[in-house]
Amino acid sequence: MRLLAASLTLLAATVSLSPMALGKSSDRNQPMDVQADNSDAVMADESDSTLNGNVVITQGTLEIKADRAVIHRSKGDIDRVTLTGAPVVMKQINDSGEPMNAQASTIVYTLSSDLIVLKGNVIIDQPRGSMRGENVKYDLKTGRLNGGGDGSRISMRILPKNKAPAEAKP
Repeated sequence: MRLLAASLTLLAATVSLSPMALGKSSDRNQPMDVQADNSDAVMADESDSTLNGNVVITQGTLEIKADRAVIHRSKGDIDRVTLTGAPVVMKQINDSGEPMNAQASTIVYTLSSDLIVLKGNVIIDQPRGSMRGENVKYDLKTGRLNGGGDGSRISMRILPKNKAPAEAKP
């Protein structure tokens, strides 16, 4: 049970570095709570552990809801976290106190490359704008967001700094 708890803690730590990395920086130092209907965990160096049903991960202002979370371990470390849902929903408050909301059918965070890929009806909303598309990649090292380029289109709305958040929806 202690190993499962450690695995879940690592899962939550990796997820907190998601597109919400623009969120509250102190969240990573907060306690993390993980809930799911059931789990199937293997603690081997090369393994997958799965959380199924009503997966909820909270840490500080970060809240993630998914149907399923799979933790892929390689050489003893967590290498990739895959969240799936209808949709996966992520919410967080940034250091400026502004909310950021994201959702997609699948969110994959690969730790070795610091890359987050959101797939399937991606919606990212912030008070100053929004982004929508089928595929969005977020590079944590550079802060670069890439969308589209795969035959699907991306749409963005960028509001002037003085506009109210309620006007952010396209």
